[in-house]
Amino acid sequence: MKILGHRSPSPWTRREKLARAAWVAVEATLFRLSPRPLHGWRRMLLRIFGARIGGHDGPGARIAPSARVHFPWNLTLEAGTMVGPGVRLYNLAPVALRRGANLSQRVHVCAGTHDYNRWEMPLAARPVEIGENVWIAAEAFIGPGVRIGELAVIGARSVVMRDIPARTIAAGNPCQPLRPRSEPV
Repeated sequence: MKILGHRSPSPWTRREKLARAAWVAVEATLFRLSPRPLHGWRRMLLRIFGARIGGHDGPGARIAPSARVHFPWNLTLEAGTMVGPGVRLYNLAPVALRRGANLSQRVHVCAGTHDYNRWEMPLAARPVEIGENVWIAAEAFIGPGVRIGELAVIGARSVVMRDIPARTIAAGNPCQPLRPRSEPV
């Protein structure tokens, strides 16, 4: 008798598993227990584990101590990005936050799913890109392979499973474009 997902081989190498174990220990202690204003400390820890973080010449990325990053080496944070409290970056594939992108509290960015058409249910990871100056409001879910264009706004608790065009206000489950976003003043 077949069982869905049974005996699926791990997609991760031994080295990736060891790096993940080391990151889990660092994230649970040095990262999570750091005081909220110590964004530079958390950026340094993420960089040590391979994250690409901009802001050397401009505003640095700000990441809350309660944010969770699954694989730092799959993370790009450009200058001026903000990752709020309780954000979950389940970045099984690369996740990029472009300049000025803002993830509000408890946003979940998920760059992986499973191929449910196969008995083994192998991992199907796809990159996520959040464009420049995008604001994703509280508790939204961003699914695998999604690209959100510059200056878009995603409403609270939205479920985004398709690309959202630039300069669009979108919300809902499923997330739908509602109207254009004007240039901020």
